[in-house]
Amino acid sequence: YCHAFVKMNAFNPRSSTRVVRCCRRISFAFALLAIVFAISCTLAFAQEGSSGAGSDEDGGASTTTTASDSSATNNAESPPPKLKRADPTGNEADWGSFYDPNKVFCGKYDCYKILGWDHETWGNNPPSTKDITKSFRNLSRKWHPDKNNAKGAKEKFVHITKAYNILTDKEKRADYDHFRDRPDEYFIKYGSSVLWSYAPKSDASIIIILFLMAGSVFTYYAQKNKWQTIANHLVKAAVEDLSPREGASTESIEIREKALVILAEKKKEEEEAKLARGTNGIEKKKKGPKMTGRERKEKEWELMRPICVQLVNEIDDFGAGFRKPTIQDLLVVKMLKWPYYLTVATLWWSNYAVRRVRKVELNEEEKEVLTKNAVGEVTWIAVSDEERQKMLTLQLWVTDNLVEWREEQEMRLAGLSANRRKQIKKMKKRGSAEIPDDDLHMD
Repeated sequence: YCHAFVKMNAFNPRSSTRVVRCCRRISFAFALLAIVFAISCTLAFAQEGSSGAGSDEDGGASTTTTASDSSATNNAESPPPKLKRADPTGNEADWGSFYDPNKVFCGKYDCYKILGWDHETWGNNPPSTKDITKSFRNLSRKWHPDKNNAKGAKEKFVHITKAYNILTDKEKRADYDHFRDRPDEYFIKYGSSVLWSYAPKSDASIIIILFLMAGSVFTYYAQKNKWQTIANHLVKAAVEDLSPREGASTESIEIREKALVILAEKKKEEEEAKLARGTNGIEKKKKGPKMTGRERKEKEWELMRPICVQLVNEIDDFGAGFRKPTIQDLLVVKMLKWPYYLTVATLWWSNYAVRRVRKVELNEEEKEVLTKNAVGEVTWIAVSDEERQKMLTLQLWVTDNLVEWREEQEMRLAGLSANRRKQIKKMKKRGSAEIPDDDLHMD
């Protein structure tokens, strides 16, 4: 058609050139359409062949290009290959590690590796709940305590069960997967107590027992030292024949008298022994310098001291709590008695307070307790019954009376006469003169 049209317009060269160009464009367009149509038919034919033939290898009568396209399409539509797992051995060394100090999940072990899975190898195909259940059943047959009596089987089964419970719970498994590489978020959610906790270095009961033992030993020897202090004072007063103004007491005077009797008996026995040996009690005196009075006194003290020590050691209780230690002085025993003493004291003082509110006169028991508290238990026990009665009449629980009584005792210890004490009292009442210091000290 184009060539005919050119011949008809041969007399016009410019018009014939335009017609030729137009014909070429039309021909090129038709050729392009034919190629597109052919390719479309080929693809359609290949798709129909792949759906009909399936996996038949001999059904590929089509071209090599069609077969390769069909294989690519099958690979894209088929599911990924099933994940393979290693056979779990139950060895704790193969259980991996995980940051779980609070044991929210599987503790220091990896829940997946306990059941034989490795999160670093499965890629985008993690094990399903069905796979985890199957693995758990296989491990249960091997490590259940009823079927395995080996050492450590029970502990391993506990870890296996824990891992199964975590991984089959959707929420727990999601948290477990989330915190795997996020220890900072684990710290925020479960608190700081998961990182460290105080633990006693030793059993508290042992510490308490040691404390009670040490306290009992201390109280025992404290009571012994208390008794020994009075014993040493009595021995010194008895041996050196101290006067009451120098610190002697009725006990020390009695001990000295007994010691003198014992010492005289010993000297008598020695003389009798000498007579039995035929010396008639006469010995030749050794020549030498004469002993002074101080030396003779010290020699007598040396003879008296062991006798006085023996006599003092026979006294178990000096009164006022100065006694030899017993089991009652142990801290444990005292602690057992504390509730009783506290109850008795509370009841007594409560009754005393009620009587004071009612303005009832003091009875004899109240007077004795108040006086004993004022002068001290040691002084109360040390004095005689007559002096105690005198203290009760003086009403020493009153502060002014107690001060006056103490001054009287100081003047007595100073060795002042009764007349001199009266003069000092009058001077104090008048307040006209000061008391000389010499009057309050011994000569």
